[in-house]
Amino acid sequence: MKLSPKEMEIVEILETNARIATDVIAKMVGLSIEETEQAIKKLEENKVIVRYISLVDWTKVENHPGVRAMIDVKVTPKRGVGFNDIAERIYRFDEVSSVYLMSGTYDLSIIVEGKSLNEVANFVSQKLSTLESVISTTTHFILKKYKHDGIILETETIKDKRIVVSP
Repeated sequence: MKLSPKEMEIVEILETNARIATDVIAKMVGLSIEETEQAIKKLEENKVIVRYISLVDWTKVENHPGVRAMIDVKVTPKRGVGFNDIAERIYRFDEVSSVYLMSGTYDLSIIVEGKSLNEVANFVSQKLSTLESVISTTTHFILKKYKHDGIILETETIKDKRIVVSP
């Protein structure tokens, strides 16, 4: 779907701030409120705007028990369907929040969420690695997020506590 310049502006505005009021968007792009509402509805119907989400910094929540891991997966693509078949099998698991086809050493990169390191490890060993097309996996546990989708999460600067020594 080719977007008009106004539709492109609307998408970019909503991608930055999904809670911005329609009348404000209308003023920003130079359309009436009705035209803006129609444009947004069209973008939603055509699945250009798929969903409105919030970015939560879970490090600020003490009792959040979740663990996230990025898993690189090397697979053997199937004739006629390529990577789509195995990607679909993987993204259907409840633990999987994202799946990406990648260039480079690994074919797929997935993000998995679990309640513990052990839960993620069990997912990899019992579900992911047992899939017929999966050749190998490499799991990276996310220890801390500094920036996500263009948003800096840690605003306090890290102080250098080393003592300056000069000759």
